[in-house]
Amino acid sequence: MTWTTRPRSEYGDLAAIRVGGGEAVLLLHGVGLRAEAWNAQIDALAEKFDVIAPDMPGHGESTPFERATALADYSDRVAAAIDRPVWAAGHSMGALIALDLAVRYPDRVRGVAALNAIFRRSDKAAAAVRARAGSLDGVSPVDPSEPLSRWFGDVASPEAAACRSWLGSVDPAGYRTAYTVFAHDAGPSDAELLSLKRPSLFMTGAAEPNSTPAMSEAMARLAPQGRALVVEGAAHMMPMTHPGRVTEALSALFEEGAA
Repeated sequence: MTWTTRPRSEYGDLAAIRVGGGEAVLLLHGVGLRAEAWNAQIDALAEKFDVIAPDMPGHGESTPFERATALADYSDRVAAAIDRPVWAAGHSMGALIALDLAVRYPDRVRGVAALNAIFRRSDKAAAAVRARAGSLDGVSPVDPSEPLSRWFGDVASPEAAACRSWLGSVDPAGYRTAYTVFAHDAGPSDAELLSLKRPSLFMTGAAEPNSTPAMSEAMARLAPQGRALVVEGAAHMMPMTHPGRVTEALSALFEEGAA
């Protein structure tokens, strides 16, 4: 799989990769990355769907916020671009945005897939991620070594190299804003999950230490139409490292819902 930069078009006030036709599928990436993190899924899903993969504000080619303090700021900006109902899939922080869209804008979301989403971090994990956010000054270039170590360990790969490039080129202020929001968000509440009256997939890797299988399984139990899927051998960067399994699961969700 190659992670070549693709052309963008306008999606509301966001820059987005858009290909294919049919029902709309929205793919939302995580902090520090860009729409190309979904490259493997974009081409496969575009055979049946209108695939829209925007850059998060302050990432890729999307302009940053003047000020953002909560996850809702991100989901509201995405919601403003949605002109017809979508299937929303997100990874990491993108998963939290997708879930927030499904809860707060149910008329715009047919169903949701939350990949590597956090839910009720432990006190230790919450303190660690907030400390990382607090160390960012929003001016210095992002040091990719720490996130790459968490995501890939010491194994070199085209996926790790692509993430190194994206992290190294992301706007420091946009990264700090997004990471701070992500660090202080605990994931969806029980009440929000119980209100989620849409087909819902909660998917993570068996080797994921932060967005753990237990988190995905707990969310799936609360969501009325929820189900959990754990991918053996996968960790945090599952859409890139296990693209076939992720594409298969997303395709099944979208096709079953459209039937």
